[in-house]
Amino acid sequence: MRTYCSDVEERNVNKYGVNELRKMFLDFFESKGHLVMKSFSLVPHNDNSLLLINSGMAPLKPYFTGQEIPPRKRVTTCQKCIRTGDIENIGKTDRHGTFFEMLGNFSFGDYFKHEAIAWCWEFLTEVVGLEADRLYPSVYLDDDEAFDIWNKEIGIPAERIFRFGKEDNFWEHGSGPCGPCSEVYYDRGEKYGCGKPGCTVGCECDRYIEVWNNVFTQFDNDGHGNYTDLSQKNIDTGMGLERLAAVVQDVESIFDVDTIQALRNRVCELAGKTYKEKHEWDVSIRIVTDHIRSATFMISDGIMPSNEGRGYVLRRIIRRAARHGRLLGIEGDFLANLSSTVIEGSKDGYPELEEKKDFIFNVLTQEESKFNKTIDQGLNILAEMEENMEKEGRTQLSGEDAFRLYDTYGFPLDLTMEILEEKNLTIDEEGFQAAMKEQKEKARKARKVTNYMGADVTVYESIDPAITSEFVGYDKLSWESGVTAMTTEEAVVDALTDGESGTIIVAQTPFYGTMGGQCGDTGVIRCGDGEFVVQDTIHLAGGKIGHIGRMTSGMIKLGDKVELSVNPAGRADTCKNHSATHLLQKALRTVLGSHVEQAGSYVDAHRLRFDFSHFSAMTPEELAKVEQIVNDEINAHLPVRTSVMTLEDAKKTGAMALFGEKYGDSVRVVQMGDFSTELCGGTHVANTGDIAVFKILSESGVAAGVRRIEALTGPGVFAYYKELEDRLSEAAKIVKATPANLAEKLTHLMAEVKQLSSENESLKSKAARESLGNVMDQVKEIKGVKLLAAKADGADMNGLRDLGDQLKEKLGEGVVVLASEKDGKVNLVAMATDSAMAQGAHAGNLIKGIAALVGGGGGGRPNMAQAGGKNPAGIPQAIAEVEKVLEGQLK
Repeated sequence: MRTYCSDVEERNVNKYGVNELRKMFLDFFESKGHLVMKSFSLVPHNDNSLLLINSGMAPLKPYFTGQEIPPRKRVTTCQKCIRTGDIENIGKTDRHGTFFEMLGNFSFGDYFKHEAIAWCWEFLTEVVGLEADRLYPSVYLDDDEAFDIWNKEIGIPAERIFRFGKEDNFWEHGSGPCGPCSEVYYDRGEKYGCGKPGCTVGCECDRYIEVWNNVFTQFDNDGHGNYTDLSQKNIDTGMGLERLAAVVQDVESIFDVDTIQALRNRVCELAGKTYKEKHEWDVSIRIVTDHIRSATFMISDGIMPSNEGRGYVLRRIIRRAARHGRLLGIEGDFLANLSSTVIEGSKDGYPELEEKKDFIFNVLTQEESKFNKTIDQGLNILAEMEENMEKEGRTQLSGEDAFRLYDTYGFPLDLTMEILEEKNLTIDEEGFQAAMKEQKEKARKARKVTNYMGADVTVYESIDPAITSEFVGYDKLSWESGVTAMTTEEAVVDALTDGESGTIIVAQTPFYGTMGGQCGDTGVIRCGDGEFVVQDTIHLAGGKIGHIGRMTSGMIKLGDKVELSVNPAGRADTCKNHSATHLLQKALRTVLGSHVEQAGSYVDAHRLRFDFSHFSAMTPEELAKVEQIVNDEINAHLPVRTSVMTLEDAKKTGAMALFGEKYGDSVRVVQMGDFSTELCGGTHVANTGDIAVFKILSESGVAAGVRRIEALTGPGVFAYYKELEDRLSEAAKIVKATPANLAEKLTHLMAEVKQLSSENESLKSKAARESLGNVMDQVKEIKGVKLLAAKADGADMNGLRDLGDQLKEKLGEGVVVLASEKDGKVNLVAMATDSAMAQGAHAGNLIKGIAALVGGGGGGRPNMAQAGGKNPAGIPQAIAEVEKVLEGQLK
């Protein structure tokens, strides 16, 4: 089809700037009865499906789903967005960016297609002044209603309206509201085109660019492809501000529009480089330009660099920008300098940037400075790793090495990947994640009361020492109290907001802090719309109890009255495991003797661990007896009583105390019927029957004279047996048996495997002999000693040794050397008889003399030796070399 204006190149459009276009759009839709709403934060509110806001409609989802009532049925916004799904392409092209602004007008059950299309056309042609004959609408294949509106109401000729299928023009995301789209494309002219015949709307080149997308949410998808009409039809329309500016200003890409170009030019100025002069420079210039925009806006919304979640995204963006600044030759810290240009260009639409600029500059400078301290060292270490990879013939960096760069030098995985990708090298990502998991587990186990999630203890030392906490949770799981102190991971603060991690300290708490082997409680702290999820509870110096966690919504401030709620299921299961350790200790003393003393313990909601003094491994019979005693006392439903008394009175009750533990004047005594009495400050069940059941998983040694039992109680035991049952059923299914006859079936299979293995060995031996053929005519004499050196195809080391023994017997006296290739590797065997050894032959030295030729090494005794190698191509040379090496050995 002939394009409508393929030969039109003159432009009469006013070249409005980004800030002008933003205001024009919002003013236009305000004139159409829309409420102009400020851009929402980049931090999603109550939306776990998103890490960062990535579209104009994302923060409005509650209005579309009916969860919340919109402030007005017509709304318009210019929403700041971050997308990092294709961050690896940023810079490589001038199309991709991580930060963008999305203009949008929305209707919640108010106007629909007629108004949406008419206003779209009016804004583009009359307000912005884009030439009508350069604009091309598209509609969904079956959306005749939209087609007719464009054709009959707007007056677009039918041949200029494009119908596209579901992939292009139907918006849906699983089940729920969905609907067709109608996009508007703009013809930028031949200079942006590919020049191919038939180039038109839908071509991959940069000539026809989508500037507007109308989404008509009119159906409900049940998730199985069945669509019904929605009673409330909605409009979700959007347009990328930067893309519109590129069209209006008639420039190649978003990096050339006025505000971004000013930033790009500033990058070039700092670097002393010219844009569009060298491809590598352009890549780095675009990365720095894009990333400093993203970082500036993210920090303005309270996102801080960290090693997880959106904080990790920010850290990754900042460090990527810092590295590419260095590649451009920019010296010292420069990101705050560039950020001032971002703020200058965007403060008209986002005045909060100017208000928070000192904070933004400070965060950027600190993060860049941290990275600069280690980047050179890290790059040197990475260079060494690359050299080692080259020497070893590897093209993949190990996960452990990648994690060392991350953990020690602050290199995000993506940064290491990018650097290696430039040299066509890769990373073992699974190995990296495994190393990360292992380090987190070690850190968690090593955490003590003075440790804060790996952060320095000084954050707690800065809290007023007069602040203390009281535990009130022995018989209560919820409590109201005032917030007396708060910290982030790095500082004492007056408030924690949505998405932030930190610690909250209150005057009185029902949360048990990790102590005495019992892990801390988890739960929730609430105040108004503020919600803080407690992930751990710890004791701090000066009698303070810290609730460590994360704000999931709203804000909590110093002095707020908060409601603290412990996770009841977690507490209940922890109590079961803790009480079981008391029963276990008494059972061990009953079975093994009074020398048994507690040497340590750990209990949480999932399991229990108990360390005790004993000098030999327990027998299966002893373990069974201990387990039976504990279960008997559980079934006896013993009442559990706690009382506070003097240490002297406690001793009179016969209460067990921890060896070497220092106790105050008053102690807490826990009695389980007449069976067990111990000093303990932890939480327990009210009756041993609450534990339900006890199961020992393992018994092992952990130190000289110290043994360890790992066990489960209650739900943990049932889950354990369910998993065993599932595994047993799966195993039975694999061998086409049932759990009942699995043992019998496996016995038959093992006998069959043994027989087949024997037959296989015989066949391999036979095949190796046949591959040699009649080799006795290859026997040579070297200084009176017979030598047989040959290649046997496909034999493994065992087969090669068997074959060597047979040939040595045939040879009578002399030396046999055999080589084989199997699965890309080389096996070598050498054998010498007594007579040959008497004349100087040495099988071990003979192997050493030829192994290097097949890329391997080995050796052995004078009468028999073997070696492996990884270069099958060297076998002929190795066989030929045998004669020379043997000749050198013989007298």
